Order: sequence, then structure tokens, then C-alpha cells
Amino acid sequence: MFLQNERGLGVKNGTLGTIEQVSAQSLTVQTDDGRSVQFDLKDYNKIDHGYAATIHKSQGMTVDRTHVLATPGLDAHSSYVALSRHRDGLELHYGRDDFANQDRLVRTLSRDRAKDMASDYERADPAQSYAERRGITFRERVAEIVRKVVPEKVRNMFDGLRSPSDGPGPDHRRSPEQETPERERSGAEALRRDTEAPEREVAEDPEKEMRRLRTQALVRHARAVDAIFEAQEMGGEVTPEQVKELQKARKVFEEVRPYGSHDAEAAYKKNTELAREAAGGRINRAVRALQLETEMRIHPKRRADRFVERWQELGQTSRHQYQAGDMSGYRATRSAMGDMARSLERDPQMESILANRKRELGIAFDSGRRLGDELGFTHGLDLGRGRGLGI
Repeated sequence: MFLQNERGLGVKNGTLGTIEQVSAQSLTVQTDDGRSVQFDLKDYNKIDHGYAATIHKSQGMTVDRTHVLATPGLDAHSSYVALSRHRDGLELHYGRDDFANQDRLVRTLSRDRAKDMASDYERADPAQSYAERRGITFRERVAEIVRKVVPEKVRNMFDGLRSPSDGPGPDHRRSPEQETPERERSGAEALRRDTEAPEREVAEDPEKEMRRLRTQALVRHARAVDAIFEAQEMGGEVTPEQVKELQKARKVFEEVRPYGSHDAEAAYKKNTELAREAAGGRINRAVRALQLETEMRIHPKRRADRFVERWQELGQTSRHQYQAGDMSGYRATRSAMGDMARSLERDPQMESILANRKRELGIAFDSGRRLGDELGFTHGLDLGRGRGLGI
């Protein structure tokens, strides 16, 4: 595969061909359109293996058979390109760790875009476009989702997890002598109205209901994450109850915002203060960070930029730790670099994009290894026994 436009050779980024002759200095390639192209590697070396290509590079290409690897970053536009490149046959592959079931796969591949705006959570802008970007094209579908989620919310979604905007929490309750029978009756009536209201509200304004549920799901998930962060900061063990609550919060969040918990947790790991803010009901910065993580998940080039930036940061940190004699921190940092190198095994799109940025990753020359193996070999990282033997 040619990776760079070159008018003199008559090739462009994404052109495929078959090698006819090869030497240490030059290549002769027959392109898929039948032309023979010869060039010196010192003049043009922007090439890669052509057995797999990113979807944007395959646009306009036609082949006999296609194998498509579905990832969470796909949408309706990229899916259409990927699923229409073949003449004779097509096979679609996906991992259970990316898509729990085929329903999730279909929802992802058929959405228009997956970009959050602050208005999707707290302002009066309609949520219809948000739903439609995820394949929810009818108001009835929005109502169906809301009816499915609301009963659980009413029963236990925010037990002990009240937002500041909801009023005083358990620690600010009035004393028994301050509570009156009238207050108790009004509270019971309010609870009954709250229990009966959802379906009626859905029928009248499903957009408003979706915004409310999405905001509550974000806050609940942030509280579950923040509780775990706090336990870890205090040096204590995360309790089974905290883990269970996080799992429930993730499920609720996913119902109203696909990949919401995944993107939010990626943001919280980089800035734990965001989780604390969102847990307290201040969600603006968290929503912006969540949007950024979504864009990086969807747009490979942005993910590649973040990968290079993170790799360079860890490399510099590891050198400082080694020089300072902080061997425990050094080993932890090197382990994180090994995890990053291993992650490229199941992300061929990222690996293909990073192939042109090897120097930024500290690779001085191309040995022909896969990028993850090359990173491990060049930097002396432990990628595991099996991988080490392969290297």
C-alpha cells in the first residue's frame, strides 16, 4: 500500500499493488489498476503491508472479497464505505469485548455521528438529533427507552446518591421533631406523583426526559467512580458494594448514551477531579472531556496523536525515575508502556496510522516487525513470555 501521494509515480495515499521485484534499494510494484511502478526507496519509502487498510483509505477501492473488522469508532458513514468495497463476498467481524451482542453492533454501525454536546445534558435544546445520531429515529423509540429505564430509576437508581440540585441529602435531614404528618403526607404524594409521572412526561416531551435521564446517569456514574477513587486514595480496599454500584451505574449510563461510561472513565483516569465535580452535580467540564474522549475514539488520527503524546510522556517519566533511583515507579511506568504496545495487537487501524510516526515513538529504523513488537524490542519492554519468545 502506498501511503503518500506522488504524481511522478502515479500513486496516491491508499493505492494498492503487488510486489513484482524487490531489492535493498528499489521496488517494482504492479498496481491494482494494472500499471507497473518502479522506484528507489531513497526517493519514496512511504509504503506498508497492503493486507489491511483503514476504512478512509479504502474509499473508492473495489476488491473481490472484503473482511471488515467492526470497532466502536464506526458510524453509518464509515460502515457504508467498508461494507461496499467488494465484488463477490464480504465478511464482518467484531469482538465480544467491543460489542456485547449484535444489537449493540447494529446500533453502532447505523448511527450517524456520536458526538455529545452540553445541550444534550442540561439545556433546552432538543435531544431528538442526539437520539437520531445513534439510530433512534422515531419519538416512539425514545419513549420506549425511557419507559425501560425510568422504573429502575424510581426504585433504586439514586438511593443515597442525591444530587445537590435535588435538595438536602441524608446528612442534612431534619430531626424527627421537625418532621410533621403534613410533611410526611406531602412526601408520599410527591413520591406517588414521581412514580406515576414518567410515562406521562415521556408522551408529552421525550426530549426533555432523555436529557434529564442522561444527566442523572452521568452524575450517578461519576459518584460511583469518585467513591472508588477516594477509597484508593485513602489506601483502602474497594468494597464489593462499590464495584456492584459502578456496574449498575455503567449499565444505566449505556442505556441513555452508548459508550458513555467507557468515554467518561477514560476522561476521569486522566483527571480524577472531573469525577468529583460531576459527582457534585457540576457536569460542564465532565461533558466536555467526555466529548473529547468520544472524538478520539471515533477519529483514529486524534487517537494516534494522543498515543504518541502519552508514549513520549511515559518515556520521559521513566528516564527521570531511573535517574532518581525510583525503581518502583520506573517499573510501573515501563509496565504502562508495555500495555500500550500490546494494545496495538487488536487495533490494526491505529497500528497502520502510527507506522508513519515511528521516529516520534523512538524507533530509528524499520526492522519489519509489527509495530507493537518493534516498540517492545526497541525500548526493551516486557511484553509477556509468549511475545518475548516471538521477538
